[in-house]
Parts: sequence; C-alpha cells; structure tokens
Amino acid sequence: MLDALYHNITNRLNTGILILDSDFNIVMWNRFLEVHANKKDNNVIGKSIFTVFPELPKKWFERKLSSVIQLKNQSFCGWEQRHHLFELSHSRPITTDSHFMAQNCTFLPVEVEGEVKHVCLLIEDVTDVCHYQTQLNKALEDLALSNRIDGLTQAFNRKHWEECLASEFSRARRYNYDLALVMLDLDQFKLLNDTFGHQGGDKVLIDTAKSVNDLLRMGDMFGRYGGEEFAVILPNTDLVGAEEVAERIRQTIASNTVDYQGRSINVTVSIGVAVIEAEDTRYEDLISNADIALYEAKSNGRNRVCLAKQCPTKETIVA
Repeated sequence: MLDALYHNITNRLNTGILILDSDFNIVMWNRFLEVHANKKDNNVIGKSIFTVFPELPKKWFERKLSSVIQLKNQSFCGWEQRHHLFELSHSRPITTDSHFMAQNCTFLPVEVEGEVKHVCLLIEDVTDVCHYQTQLNKALEDLALSNRIDGLTQAFNRKHWEECLASEFSRARRYNYDLALVMLDLDQFKLLNDTFGHQGGDKVLIDTAKSVNDLLRMGDMFGRYGGEEFAVILPNTDLVGAEEVAERIRQTIASNTVDYQGRSINVTVSIGVAVIEAEDTRYEDLISNADIALYEAKSNGRNRVCLAKQCPTKETIVA
C-alpha cells in the first residue's frame, strides 16, 4: 500500500528522481526520467548508470557520489557549473541553444542504520531559468558595451576613452612608463558632407575607424573623440614609435578609397602626436599637447603628421 502510494506520488512529480546503489547501479527512477530519457524500466533498473547514460563524465561523477557516501552529506551541481549532466530532452516551448534540458542536480545520501546504502539524485528541469538568465546576461553585456562604444564607428566613445587615458596616465606616472597620444582629424570633412551627404560622411567615418583599428596593437586604445576627430592611446610607446604609428595611419588612409553608392571618396587625415612629459601633471595636458600638434598639421597644409615637440608654445598659437 505504502509502496504504491510512494510510486504514485513520485511519478507525478515534475522532477527526476534517480536512486543508485553504492556500485552506481540504478535501483529506481520515476516517470519524469522515463519520459525525458525515452527509456523503459526493464532497460534501466539494475543497470550501471554509466551504461544507461554514457554521456556522464565518469570520473567526475564517481568522485561526486563517493564524497556523498563517505561524508554522508548532500551535494549539488547547478546548470551554471554544468549546463546538464544527463542528456534529457526538454519540453519547454522556447528556443534554446541546446537540445537537452538545463539541470540542477542534488545528490542526497540515503542512510540505513547509520550507513549510506544509496544515493538519491533529484534532477530539476531549469531550462526556462537558464534561457531567461542567459538572455538577461546578454542584454546586460550589450548595455555595458553600448556605454563604452560609439554606435557608428564601434570605436570607444569619448567618455570611456578618456577614462582609459586617465588610467594609463596614472600608470605611466607611477611606474615611469612611456605613453603616447595620437589625435587625428579628417581633412575637409564639412566639404565631404556637403558633397556626399551625411550618409556618405558616416560611411567615411566607419571605414576610417576600421582602417585605423586594423593597424593597432592589442593594448592600444582607439576612440572617437568627437565628430570627425579620433584619438589613439599608445602605452609603452616613445615619440619615435608614436610617429611611426601616426605616419602608417596617415599613409593607409590616404591610399585607401571609400566606396559609396558607386562613387569613390578620397580621404586624408591630419595627425598630432604627443608623449608624456615631465611637466605634465594631468592627462588633459597630454590631450592639449597632441591637439596643438594637430592644429599645426592642419595649418601647415593637412594630410601630415606633426609632433608636439616641434610645435610652437601654447601662447604663440593663441596669439
């Protein structure tokens, strides 16, 4: 009577119940597992769990069960650790990346007269939780990314780029590292917009950003400083190295053409380069020096690189 009641209850649960002996043989399971594993009792009961479920990580599973038996303490494996242990089909009306249900598995020792004779596994279908948590995590990652990235060019936006520069400036000051800054501005961009329209201008910005980014090292930080102006942070780079990078950028952009609606657009950039100096106390000083060099490049005919050390003083430029 009690056995019939027990089986009636366990077979109605929407949770898998699997009981193993100490030799890892299946003693009992409920209808939930029969349905989702698509296996019948007579092909399962008394068989090794590794025969019935060959996909199980054997060594890991044996260690898990042995610790439950020896310590007489329950254990747990969640879907965030392993998406699933058992290859069980799920019946959720949602689209997921897996054919198998995401699972939370609880391992319970079953004691008889103080000795653990069996281990009971509770297998919970958490496919919905897994799916929606994954979607939420992706949405949060996308939101965090949008707060750092310029939507048009996919370079860092100004806010995040300046945060990176502030951090690199502090590091360079603390450890006496070299630090260089390259600022570039598209030449005659207003005329380009007037000629090809703003969509043409956007295409130029996108292609220019890609060209620059492809020339940089992994640790360099490329950002859109504003409008048609971009900037590159070059950690551990002296003036000679920064000038080489700037000249490579200038030549690459000048030699490329931007294709827009069957028309070719020729683009050039003016570039200012500065490195951290002893008298610089703030990262804004580095920006100011690079900006002065950029001003000189524009004033001297565009499509050229100007180094901050070659430029007049700020007072001369203002005058």
